[in-house]
Amino acid sequence: MKRRFLGYGALLLIGLAAPFLVYPTMIMKVLCFGLFACAFNLLIGYTGLLSFGHAVFLGTSAYVVGYSTKAWGLPPEIAILVAVFAAAGLGLVFGSLAIRRQGIYFAMITLALSQMMYFVFLQAPFTGGEDGMHNIPRGRLLGLVDLSSDVNMYYFVFGIFVFGFWMIRRIIHSPFGEILKAIRENEARAISLGYDVNRYKLMAFVLSAGLSGLAGGTKAMVFQFATLTDAHWHTSGEVVLMTLLGGLGTVFGPLIGAAIVVILQNTLADKVGSMITVIIGSIFVLCVLLFRRGIAGELSALYKNVVGAREGKTKRPPEGGPGSPVTSTTTIPAQAKR
Repeated sequence: MKRRFLGYGALLLIGLAAPFLVYPTMIMKVLCFGLFACAFNLLIGYTGLLSFGHAVFLGTSAYVVGYSTKAWGLPPEIAILVAVFAAAGLGLVFGSLAIRRQGIYFAMITLALSQMMYFVFLQAPFTGGEDGMHNIPRGRLLGLVDLSSDVNMYYFVFGIFVFGFWMIRRIIHSPFGEILKAIRENEARAISLGYDVNRYKLMAFVLSAGLSGLAGGTKAMVFQFATLTDAHWHTSGEVVLMTLLGGLGTVFGPLIGAAIVVILQNTLADKVGSMITVIIGSIFVLCVLLFRRGIAGELSALYKNVVGAREGKTKRPPEGGPGSPVTSTTTIPAQAKR
């Protein structure tokens, strides 16, 4: 437990110092997509539901933030809160329809619904269509902090990420999260134990949609635009890639996967152009072949093996002492034989 808190403290310190060491905009993009991937992992990694249309919640919240700040003049914190409720409400509608089916049928329903919303965004006048929504104002946080500064904006995004990550971790390690894991492992058994499985699935879907909306609204405010790419099925595929690359069903895996994909896109896009998709796809194939549990899953397994081996050496009793292994000369009581 102490080791875990030290690890979280070290990561927090690194996050606080990051804008002075690395380009802040790239880190903000990593945090936004990392939160999006963690929210998606809550659904697929801990509930066992594969959604191929999760980008619709990212795109919806981006448009809501853009419209509410430009047309209504809402401050950034209220605009993002409205966007989260909008994404969660859309998740409630889509989830109510999708959870009636399982497996590939669930995935296809989510894909169809997301594409339907994609064409709504394409035709809606307030979204800007193919041109997108530009010049989204960052505003002033609580009327005091000017978010036009990248450093100020970074700490705002970092605070949102820490809150979202803490919330996801809290859900995972709660009794509700244990029920979600039970549904993932054996849905029929969860039903036999008396749990309303569809209700828990719907709650997980809505929570994942709302947290994805939190990421999407924040991303729109960082880059000050929202486009159809945010709601496209390609973005849904990217978040699946991030989650599987980092480690399905792990806490830090989606963040690691998002960081790898975003950094590769930022550093190689200008050099190799469209070949970046081939490079990322090749990395994904290698990861699937060599790291079946993802990067975070393999690192966690390696850490447990090393720690377990060390603890086994320290706890091994001396030869002939109490608790030493039974030798061939040891007499086994008759009761034990029977």
